[in-house]
This record gives sequence, structure tokens and C-alpha cells, in this order.
Amino acid sequence: MDALLADRLKALGHPARLEILRVLAARGTCVCGEVVKVMPLSQATVSQHLKVLKDARLICGRIDGKNSCYGLDPDGIAELRGALDALLDGLSSASCATAESEMEIEL
Repeated sequence: MDALLADRLKALGHPARLEILRVLAARGTCVCGEVVKVMPLSQATVSQHLKVLKDARLICGRIDGKNSCYGLDPDGIAELRGALDALLDGLSSASCATAESEMEIEL
């Protein structure tokens, strides 16, 4: 599960991929060429970013003739949200404030 979360976070680690997710969220589904029109990137670069997002299971796609159509993967997005919530809940209970107060007790 940690490996999948790390892969998904890595996929989110590029501004172009974040923008592609926003475009797909706004449009529902989209042909790759439509994404290229709103991005200052080449077709090949957008296609590579789409592949990374698809491999991370954040988007899903299908080939429709000569066109590739992509959309958000609702299950993948929900799984990411759940994994992040669990991670952040665990981290928040071990915050610096907790560590600092424990250090004061020891002194």
C-alpha cells in the first residue's frame, strides 16, 4: 500500500500533471488533443504525463479510433484520499509540539 501511495504522490509531483488533473476534472472526459490545446506542452510531453497518471491509477483511458480519451479514475482518487488521510492522521498525532512537550518533561 505504501508503494502505491508513493507512486501516486510521485505522479502528483509535477505541475503539468496537476494541471492535467484539473483539466480532466473540469471537462469530465477529454481527448488527449484537447488537453494539449490548453497546455503549453507538446503532444508527446502531454502523452507522457498522461501515461504517468494512468500508471498511478489516477486517470483511466480508452482508445477511440485514432483518439485517446481520458478521465479521472474515481476509485483511484478515492483510494489516494483515504491513504493520505490515514497517513496525515498518523503524523498529526506525532507533531513537533508533542515532541517538544516530551522534551520539556525530560529536562
